[in-house]
Amino acid sequence: MSQTDIKYFTVREANKTLPLVKKIVKDILDSAYQVKIIAESFDGKIEENKEINQYLSNIEYYMKELEEIGCSYKDWNYEIGLVDFPAVIDSEEVLLCWRSDEEKIIYYHGINDGYAGRKPIPEELL
Repeated sequence: MSQTDIKYFTVREANKTLPLVKKIVKDILDSAYQVKIIAESFDGKIEENKEINQYLSNIEYYMKELEEIGCSYKDWNYEIGLVDFPAVIDSEEVLLCWRSDEEKIIYYHGINDGYAGRKPIPEELL
């Protein structure tokens, strides 16, 4: 996706996608959990395991679904379900940042700041 193809979300637009995004993230986290459980029972020797490969394929599919919405999955440990939505706040490109245990999107961070740089979205944009 080139820079010109980026869909920028308002906070309201991003929050409107949350019912679907929440379901997809739950599917990602559930699939990742199953991979971890199966991998533990195989002492990590998972390369040829068809069940694990199916779960990994499912995760890839779910991530593509998020990309089609215009957001991206950012939690590579598959523990908190972190999703970023491109946005513009005060003429600056930022990422609206949502965790699966949050009711709605109320945080954002700079493009290069990551999760550690999260700060509350200005009240007038909520």
